[in-house]
Amino acid sequence: MTKSCSRSRQITADASSGRRYADKLVKVYARDGSETWVLIHVEVQGEPEEAFAERMYIYQYRLRDRYGIDVVSLAVLADTRKGFRPTTFHYERWGCELTFTFPTAKLMDWEACWAELEASDNVFALVVMAQIQAKRVKNDATRKDTKVALIRLLYERGYSREQILRLFNIIDWMIQLPKNLDPEFAQAVYAIQEEKHMPYVNTIERLGIEKGRQEGEQLGIEKGRHEAELCALKEKRETVRHLMSFGVLNDEQIAAATGLALDEITQLRIEDKH
Repeated sequence: MTKSCSRSRQITADASSGRRYADKLVKVYARDGSETWVLIHVEVQGEPEEAFAERMYIYQYRLRDRYGIDVVSLAVLADTRKGFRPTTFHYERWGCELTFTFPTAKLMDWEACWAELEASDNVFALVVMAQIQAKRVKNDATRKDTKVALIRLLYERGYSREQILRLFNIIDWMIQLPKNLDPEFAQAVYAIQEEKHMPYVNTIERLGIEKGRQEGEQLGIEKGRHEAELCALKEKRETVRHLMSFGVLNDEQIAAATGLALDEITQLRIEDKH
């Protein structure tokens, strides 16, 4: 058993398939005072996958082989299929048998505990709420109202400015709205900020980019388009950095979510280390 941890560092390992996965190597102490190192592998799965349990096992043994320490694997299931709950990879042939089991957290299970999520001050409670709503709510107007409600909770929980900005970007990315609802969402955010006296989100870059593009087209100024593209690229990079800071998505998943090239994400990791 362990009782505390004193420091940690993040490891990014490459599997032979070309995948990348982020893990945490955490220094903890056993009850007898001895030092213990544990590699925590967290895999976030957005959709059901038949071979998921086998992939969990592959990552597990590659990590253990590479670092030679205990590895604890956890699967975070962000899909909506109730029956998709992989926990075990097993094979047996000619007397040779292997069973690998791992714990899972099904985000949709928290849908029945919505009041508990609303009352929690854990930053991940809002992320879970945003993921559930992103999967469940399809009506555009309802998505906008839901998104505004989550942003209001964000400002009411006493988080730091940095936490609010990071979580704002995560929620904004998870619950996307059609462009015609962006102005209403922006006004709602501005109203919340004025009410709470927390002008942290001074501009919503996505709206500014679109406005700049439209003005550039109307005036026939190529400079306006160029600046809009630069802003869009900057926004993507900032979103990537925010996602990397949570340490739950690998580079391929971040690339798929943001549209930024994999090599650019790799370069951002290198830059952030320096």
